[in-house]
Amino acid sequence: MLRSMTLAAVAAFAMTAAMPANAQMVCGERAEIVKALESGHEEQKTATALSGNGGLVELYTASGGSWTLLMTLPGGPTCLLGSGEEWEGWRSLTDPKNRRATADGEVVDHT
Repeated sequence: MLRSMTLAAVAAFAMTAAMPANAQMVCGERAEIVKALESGHEEQKTATALSGNGGLVELYTASGGSWTLLMTLPGGPTCLLGSGEEWEGWRSLTDPKNRRATADGEVVDHT
């Protein structure tokens, strides 16, 4: 949980630190934004986390490499934290669902 919160905080800081001082956040209704990502960009939710302020952080990615990072504040709007191309996802080898052992005991990716 702490790792997820740390990743969310780092992502939020990185996105806001890179924005020009006069840039405005793009925010709106979560349902509308998610619908646009799923239908218009063919992105699907890949990961979620909770931020320290209770915000829901969601990562949407597409097989073509596009990605979008959103944050929804409690009782508030959903805002775009960042988006881009060339997303490469990894699976954690510490998660037993993603590991298997060979006959000689070597642990390999479960793809």
